[in-house]
Amino acid sequence: MMPLALKEKAERAEVYYGGEICWQKSVSLLTEMGLPNWLLPFQDIKEFGYVNDTGFVWLKQKQRRKHKLEEIEGGKVVSYDAEITAYVEPKRIKKLTGVKAKEFFIWIPLTEIYVDDNDDPSSGTITFKTPSGLSKSFAL
Repeated sequence: MMPLALKEKAERAEVYYGGEICWQKSVSLLTEMGLPNWLLPFQDIKEFGYVNDTGFVWLKQKQRRKHKLEEIEGGKVVSYDAEITAYVEPKRIKKLTGVKAKEFFIWIPLTEIYVDDNDDPSSGTITFKTPSGLSKSFAL
């Protein structure tokens, strides 16, 4: 059963179903927001939704999955839950749920991701932030 807050958001959302269209829409949104499209590196998304007026976004996939982000220096292993939610705005993902990064032997939840590229993507950084406020930045 869907929580009431999510149900209300879903009523005002653009919602898509099926792997190919969901992947295309998620990559399109990331690109539109000035975020790297490799942040969502999988194509078997079964539902993708976006509320344009609030920036709320969610995606559902068949199962939790791990992926190594080779685009980041040293390649970081990231775990994506079966359901991910967030708020997106230009160059920023906030209130992120369902994503964890592995640091040493510990899985650490991520709550925010932002890009600082000073309008020059070739020299920018991407920063991943945790609920405790700790963050780590990488060259793009």
